[in-house]
Amino acid sequence: MSRWVTVALVAALAGCNAQEPVRDNAAAENKSILAEDDGLANNSAAEAPKSILRPDVVPDQPERPALKPLDLVVPFGASGLKLDDAGRKLLDEMLGNATMAAGGPITIGGHSDTRGDDRVNLLSSRKRAEAVRDYLVSKGVPAERMTVIAFGETRALVPNAKPDGSDDPEARAKNRRVEVQVALPQPVPAEAPVATSDNGAAPGSDADAK
Repeated sequence: MSRWVTVALVAALAGCNAQEPVRDNAAAENKSILAEDDGLANNSAAEAPKSILRPDVVPDQPERPALKPLDLVVPFGASGLKLDDAGRKLLDEMLGNATMAAGGPITIGGHSDTRGDDRVNLLSSRKRAEAVRDYLVSKGVPAERMTVIAFGETRALVPNAKPDGSDDPEARAKNRRVEVQVALPQPVPAEAPVATSDNGAAPGSDADAK
């Protein structure tokens, strides 16, 4: 083999060796790009858009209507001293009211018309009030929550007589009634903080005396 042939063969081999790193570099660059793309994909999956709703934030609730005291008139005009179906229906409706469920005190006032003896009328008005109280107790209302007052004929709802002085049976029937008043519960007063001395004990205590 001549010297020129040998030189050409060596040059060819050198050229092949010089091109292989280029392919390796290109492969490495492609691998790096793919790795970066994979990283972006993983980051995108890890940092997926989160809901703007915060679990610790409670959505605004619709405002509840403010409680108001209740005033109910239960008629006894046709039933005398007994609670009739119409009266029970009125009381049942009152039991479903939010003010009633709040637990405030209940005042039950019995009333009568002016016919008859004052003492008898006072007793009749009490019996009407007690009939209402007993019905509420049968429905689960605590007796200690209620106060019964007998007014007799002293607080007429309407005049018992007509303008000409003649008797008015319909007006007297309206005066035979029981008025139920349900007040709002009183707020519980906050306890006043106990004054303490420099050593942390209440004034006058054994610890304060030492």
